[in-house]
Amino acid sequence: MTRDRVNRTIGYFTTKAGYTIEYSIVGKGEPLLMMHGGHSNCREELGYREFYEHGYSVITPSRPGYGKTSKELGENLSVACDAYKELLDHLCIDQVHLIAISAGGPSGINFVTSYPQQVRSLVLQSAVTRRWLTPADKLYKSAQIMFNPSLEKYVWAMMRTMNYFFPKLIFKSMIGSFSQLPTSEVLNQTNEHDLEQFSNMLKDQRSGHGFLIDLVQTGKQLDHELSAIRCPTLIMHSIHDASVPIDHARFAHEVILSSQLCELNSWGHLIWVGEDSAEMYRKLFVFLDKH
Repeated sequence: MTRDRVNRTIGYFTTKAGYTIEYSIVGKGEPLLMMHGGHSNCREELGYREFYEHGYSVITPSRPGYGKTSKELGENLSVACDAYKELLDHLCIDQVHLIAISAGGPSGINFVTSYPQQVRSLVLQSAVTRRWLTPADKLYKSAQIMFNPSLEKYVWAMMRTMNYFFPKLIFKSMIGSFSQLPTSEVLNQTNEHDLEQFSNMLKDQRSGHGFLIDLVQTGKQLDHELSAIRCPTLIMHSIHDASVPIDHARFAHEVILSSQLCELNSWGHLIWVGEDSAEMYRKLFVFLDKH
């Protein structure tokens, strides 16, 4: 195991089938399993400080195709969820709070339905909960090209270079992909600390084989899985989200009997950044501490 700049333990676990799961552990306390979003991995930093300062131990596996986790685990969600269960058994963890973010939504939803006794509570943040992009969508087609494993490293290298020299410019240029609000309004809701958080987020982002796996897995309906969820569930989503529309949150709330919906007025998809993030964290920890 190794440690990185936020005192994060990085480990590698081999499943019974011989596949690798890269994972990280941050903090000590109640265990919380994190299903990260697209283009991310177990080295994600955005939002983690709040968890370990609040007394949670965050376990984050790099999802299939991301980081050094075997892409073969992305064959289907059941295979991946079985691997996550093996990881928790290896770590001697019986129950977790589970947070599923953005494109990690289907992974979290399937884990809860596959191993309900393992999950104390579920939080869906800006999460995909129904069919997202399909091959007919322009964004799907462009993502297939930009984030193809043979090209994505060059795309992200260019992004990191721009981010290094012109962090505010690249944030401004990407606002439209995260928010439905006018750019000027978003800039009024963010400060230098928010820009620093966004810039740091981009430093570790890669797509690997993971995002193409996500495109397949987020193209399926999840009605059956959502209706089977019985644990306490909190759904948090910005009404201005341009990446994953608010309809995903409302749909999940309609189907999950034990859910509560928290519609946020934050600027967009990245609900951990901006002036409304403090209120989001307050509501999140009220829920987690209760369950």
